[in-house]
Parts: sequence; structure tokens; C-alpha cells
Amino acid sequence: MDEILVLNSGSSSIKFALFAADLSKKTSGSAVEIGGASSLIVDGSGVEMPLSNHVQALKAIFKALEGKGIDLSRLTAAAHRVVHGGRYLQAPCRVTENVLEEIERCVPLAPLHNPHNLAAIRAVAEVAPDLPQCVSFDTAFHADNPPVARRYAIPEAETLAGLERYGFHGISYESLVHKLPGISGENIPDRVLALHLGNGASLCAIQHGKSVATTMGYSPLEGLTMGTRCGSIDGNVVLKMVADHGAERTSQILNKESGLLALGGHSDMRKLRSLETDQSRFAIEHFCYWAIRHAGSMIAAMGGLDAIAFTGGIGENDAQTRARILEGLDWLGIDVDPKANEAGSPGLHSDASRVTAWIVPAEEEEMIARNAMSLMEGH
Repeated sequence: MDEILVLNSGSSSIKFALFAADLSKKTSGSAVEIGGASSLIVDGSGVEMPLSNHVQALKAIFKALEGKGIDLSRLTAAAHRVVHGGRYLQAPCRVTENVLEEIERCVPLAPLHNPHNLAAIRAVAEVAPDLPQCVSFDTAFHADNPPVARRYAIPEAETLAGLERYGFHGISYESLVHKLPGISGENIPDRVLALHLGNGASLCAIQHGKSVATTMGYSPLEGLTMGTRCGSIDGNVVLKMVADHGAERTSQILNKESGLLALGGHSDMRKLRSLETDQSRFAIEHFCYWAIRHAGSMIAAMGGLDAIAFTGGIGENDAQTRARILEGLDWLGIDVDPKANEAGSPGLHSDASRVTAWIVPAEEEEMIARNAMSLMEGH
């Protein structure tokens, strides 16, 4: 049947999507609130049911797929998003014992994500032991960043312990590189500034189709102002907060209570715009200012700019944020078509613009399915 089941597992949820051989999506849904007031949602319809762990959730998902006439024994593979591949898992691959061990070794690098990614892989192995499994890594796209971009200026022993810039949103950026030529009708431009803007936000400098720099670092905390993450911050501020609050509380503040939420009272950009308070306006301007400022760094890493591409929930849907960021970069020769931007058209630039600007829908699940299909064709 050449169908790929894509799974994205979190601490209390498993999102799934089934792709046909032509990469059209046949069905999708999620198991949510696993271990609590759980339910299974398939193609928009939800049913409450007890799901005490990821194995039970996978069994429920498989049963729902069978109820739709999908023969699980004929699936090509199950394909997973794994947040962190570390130094050694730098490309999509089939799951083996060695791969599982390496993902396990990366748990300290992504303690909030990799354990749940592993739980889904192991649950599939228990529920469908003969089903091949593949993995795509959020960090892998940035593995080509040069050493000067990846290394922090800290003692070598700390670097060898794994403290370096890895970058994230890699599957999204990989998808953008694949999708942009179909949208623009041309080959991927030599130098693309990619903006993945959502509750988590980052920028990526893409040169000749490869990542050469990105704003996220050792963790997704570094870089832009985000929904609840502070973005880049002086290390001594962190040390002062640890002294005042302890490490665990400081982590909670920086990752869950900062960003747009701290500045404007809400983490959702749509809600902030509706509030129309001084605080909400400042939060939005903070978000855009730091996106523009970090964009300069990414452009410098490429030695210039040929195209800008927006993706992610805010990047794709918030015309005002796009307009403000493009206005801040108009010195590069960007001439925006206001009507195209307001309408959310694929192309945002005028004919006179020296730099093109685009909206590229985020299709990470499809990219994961594409990667798995390629891997399985090799077998």
C-alpha cells in the first residue's frame, strides 16, 4: 500500500497522520490527555476513552485506523519526529537498537521531548513488532552549520560534554527548502532567510539549500522572543535567577512564564492583538524587533540575501507581523505588495523588489513521511 503512519509524541499526547504513496494525507488525529481525562480525536471527531499510557494510546489509534478500513499489516512504516539527534544522528534513519540507544543518550539534551519520542517508538514496537520504524530529527538540518557557528566560546571539556549549538525546527526548514521551488516556480534561491514564527520561533540562514546558521542553540530557549520563552539572555541573569529561585524554578520562569506571556499578558499573538493595551503592543513590537535584529545576524552569515520565507502559525497567518518585519528589512531592497501580504498570498513582494518574499506552509508531517518513504525505498 506504500502508506506511512507519522507519529509525533509528547508527554501526554500522540498526534498521528497517515500518508498515501503520493504523500496525500488520508487521515489524521491525536490521542490527548494520556494518563488523565483522555480522548481520541480522528479527523476532527473526538471520543473520550481511558488511555493510561502511550501503549494504550497507540492501540486505540491503530484500532481507529482499522475501523477506517486501513490494513496496518500493509503499512510501509511508522515514522516519528524526534526532537534531538545530538552529534551522531544527523539524518533520517531506520530505527535499530543502536539508534534507540543514541536517542536515549540524547535525553539529557532534550529531557522534555526525547523520552516521549522514545515512548512512542517502543509502544509501536510492542503493538506492531513487525512494522518498520523510521525517525526524523529536528536538529539534523543544522548539522551542516560550520564549527564557528556551533561552538560556544567555553572550555573544550564543556563542549565535549555536549554543550554546543544544535538548533531546532529543522524538519520545518527542510520542508521549506523542498516546498519553496514549487511555490515560486524557480530553484531554491542561493540565500534564504527562513522565519519559523509560532509559539516557538526561530530563524535560519539557508545557503544553497543548507542551514549555515540558526537562532536556537543548545536548547529551544535561545534566540527570538517566543510565546513563553524569553529568547537570548545574559548568562549572568540566569545565574542571578538561579541564586534567587533555584534551578528548577528558574527553568520554569524562562521556558514557561516569559516571552510574550510575560511582556503582554498572553502567549497567543492573536489574543495580544485583540487586547490593544500598551503592554500587548509592546510585546508584539518586542517580538518583531528581535526577529528583525536576529535577521541581520542570519543575513550576515550568508553574506547577503535573495529571498525571505515565512512559515509557522504566526508567519503564515499574521499579516501585521509579516509587514512589520519586512518593513524593518526594507533597506535590503524588499518592496512588499501590501495587498498580497494582507491576503496571505504565496508571493508577498512586488515586481520591483530586489529580494523576493514568500509564505511557505509548514508541512512537517509530510516531510517526515517523505523521509521515511525514501528510507524504505532503499530497502
